This record gives sequence, structure tokens and C-alpha cells, in this order.
Amino acid sequence: MSDPAPAPTRAPGSRAPVVTATGLEVRLPDGSVLLPATTVRIHAGQVTALMGASGSGKTTLLRALVGHLPAGATATGALDVLGRTPHLLPAGELRALRRTAVALVGQDPGSALDPRMTVRRLVAELAPESGEKAVLDLLAECRLPVDTGIAGRRPTALSGGQQRRVALARALARAPRILLLDEPTAGLDTTVRDEIAHLLRHLADRRDLAVVVATHDPHLARTCADHIVRLTPEPAAVPRVRATARAVPATAADRGPAAPGLTAQVRDAFFPGDRRRQPVLRDVEFSAPPGTATALVGPSGSGKTTLLRVLAGLHPAHTGRLALDGRPLAARVQRRTREQQRRVQLVPQNPLAALNPRRTVGRQLARPLRLRPGQAGSGHPERVAELLARVGLPADHADRYPAQLSGGERQRVSIARALAAGPDVLLCDEVTSALDTETAEGIMDLLTRLRAEHRMSLVVVSHEPDLVARHTDTVHVLDDGRFLRGGPGALLGHPGGEAPR
Repeated sequence: MSDPAPAPTRAPGSRAPVVTATGLEVRLPDGSVLLPATTVRIHAGQVTALMGASGSGKTTLLRALVGHLPAGATATGALDVLGRTPHLLPAGELRALRRTAVALVGQDPGSALDPRMTVRRLVAELAPESGEKAVLDLLAECRLPVDTGIAGRRPTALSGGQQRRVALARALARAPRILLLDEPTAGLDTTVRDEIAHLLRHLADRRDLAVVVATHDPHLARTCADHIVRLTPEPAAVPRVRATARAVPATAADRGPAAPGLTAQVRDAFFPGDRRRQPVLRDVEFSAPPGTATALVGPSGSGKTTLLRVLAGLHPAHTGRLALDGRPLAARVQRRTREQQRRVQLVPQNPLAALNPRRTVGRQLARPLRLRPGQAGSGHPERVAELLARVGLPADHADRYPAQLSGGERQRVSIARALAAGPDVLLCDEVTSALDTETAEGIMDLLTRLRAEHRMSLVVVSHEPDLVARHTDTVHVLDDGRFLRGGPGALLGHPGGEAPR
């Protein structure tokens, strides 16, 4: 059920709402509820925040407003968006609605940006006026530093926060009447979160936009929202996984002299295609001994994700040396041996982008099993069920597609896919950023339990230092591509991920 919060801070006046949903419910063919019966009214010039636990239906409601429901899902109840019911519109009218009136910026906007195009071209292709001034004005309105040459960069040379704002500029280029955003502050530090909150408030006021934000961020809601709509999931929609015991940090005797684990000496790392070759990592020395848990924290753009990608072999544009158990490790994952690929696995920040939308969960979990010795074959239904159980998901989720899962469920599937290879090192990039507090704690408990059971090395990138400090042995603080400090996690919990000065 939905629970609209009372007492809006800005009255909508006598104007009719631009969106009205009455008892709107979305179900899958097997009866699973993606969106419980929800009633909400949304007005122009206001910001409406959708809040609730993972699996409560926030993303599904946003997708219903643009007529993009998961395959096989059915909607009941009433929905009116600017006088239309999106999921009942003919294809041509639905495209026109999305193109001219309702814009959605998804939870992983970076995946929707063509990596071959510059920021300038990405914005210009949707703007009625595609001149340089119009493009730069849009970028500036989205609080992007236009004087740094950002318009000439490609998405791969942008931080996560910059990618989100470029996607927002593309959405605003269409001059929509309704702007929908899914977790716009996920994975961002407190400074950028505040900038996004004030930007949304500015857009609602200046453009008379109806802004709808799905978020787990209470600060964002308090800062910019006129209304808060709280969604409650069905009782079985959010599985909870708790560790039965905390992992004990590995001792030097446990590790032994011949097992140093994963090590890196990165003199510099830069983005491919950057003519100025500005380094995003500089003079970084890092190690992940067997059985240890390490957190990487710092502001957005400080180089945390780049370091993970270097370790995973997905960012070869760097100088330095990588080693696994003292043996050289190739910079490119394609040049690593099959055994090295198996031993180092990455759980990316955005599982929806990493998971193939056209393949079931079961097929996607079966594929990495081939990396394990003696696991040749394509089926493995019993191993898939075992993997799902290990991350707290029922076996029948093997038949679902990623779009039919909640954010927390997709994150668990992404972790299960990495575990399928039986890794010795698990690299986790912002795996709790788009989750509610309880689900995020459950994910970290899950990783702690798996680390203890399988003696894995765990490396976690996060903007939630207090959360990761409770689950890691060491926290490294990055800023401007350098390590500023490192030490026991309990001593380095900096609110919002801000690096100490």
C-alpha cells in the first residue's frame, strides 16, 4: 500500500494534477506483486519523493508512468498521465509521449550514454536548438563544469555523478512536463548529493516541472521534496539475509609467506582517448591479502571505481604492475589465464546494466560456472539453485529476467554470478548504494558471511563509510586519485565519504 505524507510545503493551487494513480497495481504472470495497490497525485512545479524498502515498487511505478512495464506484467487500477494511460497507448502515441512530455532518467544513466559520442553530441541530438551555446547552457543548468572542456569528453571519461547529470541534461533537452528519476543520488558523496537535491528543487520551480524521484536517501527527500509517498512491499518481496557470525581477519600465519594475494602498484591511470592524459590514479600501492576485507572511500571522481577496474583488468590504460600471489597479472582481462580470470571477480555498481535483459537469471548464473575446473556443460540447475540460496533468493528466481527483480534482488544475483566462478578475490563497487538501510546491511552481512566461508579477499568501494567500516579490516581514503590515508575501518568512518584533510 502507499502512504502519501501529509502537509506539502508548497501548495499546488487549483491546477489539476498531471499524474493520477488510483489503486494502481502491477503483477507478474506468476502472481508476484511488483507494485502494491498505490494511490498518488502529482502536480507540476512540485517534487514528489517515492520511498520504501527494496522491492516495494518504486522503480515499477516510475516505469508505469512511461508505459514500460516488465514483459508479461499486467497493471490493474487507474492511471492517468497527462490525460493518457501509458501502458494502453498504441506504440506511436507512446513514443510521442516519451519524446515530448515524460522523461525518465534510470538508476544507471551511464549505461544509456553512447560511449562513442562526446557529451556535446549526446545532448545536442535531443535538443531542439543544437548550437554550442544551447548545449553549454543545458550542461551549466545541470551544474556541470563547462569551463573544463567536459563537453568534448566521452562518458567513459566522466565520474558517476557527471554521467548522471549528463543524462539529466539530455532529458531536459526535450523540455518535458514530467521528469522521473530513479535513485539520482545513489553512489554519490554528500557534496554531490546536495547539489542534485538543490538542482531538482530549482528545476521544479523554474521550469514548472513535475519531478518524481525514487530514492532511499532521506536527506534528498527532506531537502527538496514537497510530498513523500511511502511504498510498502508485499511481505515476501524482500528477502533478508543475516550473517550468523562475523568473519575473523586472517593472520599472517593463516596467509603464509607464499600467498600475498592481489597486489597493485599503479603509477598513473588515465581514460582512453583523453588527449591530455590527466591521471585519475597516481602513485597508488594496494594489496588485498587472502581473507581480508578492505574498503575504498572518498568523494565522487576520486578514483575508487577506476582502481577496482584496474584490478579486474577492465581499465588497462595505466602504467604500473599487477600481481596475484606474487606472479605477474596482465593489465587486460582478455590476456589473463582462465584460472586468473576465475580468481578475480567484479560485482559492478549497476547490476541492471551488467545483467543481460534477454536472459533469465538461471542462464546468467550457469555461464560463469564453466570457469571452474570440472564444471563443463551448460545446464547446472542444481548449482544455480545452490547459488541463489547462498545469496538468500528462492530457486524459482532462476526463471525470472532482470527487469522482473527489485534492486536488492538484482544486486544479490550479481553477487551470485561473481561467486559462481569460485573467486579468491571479490571486488564490489557500490553494491549498497541504491538500497534501503536494512537491505544494505543485509548485503554487507551476506558478503561478510561468504568471506568467512570461502576465505575470499573482499574489496568494497562505498560512499557509506560507517556501513563498510563495520564489515572491513581496513579503510583506504582516496581523493584526487591518491591514497590520503589507510587504517582500521573502525577508525576511519567519515560521514558521506568525505576524505579527511
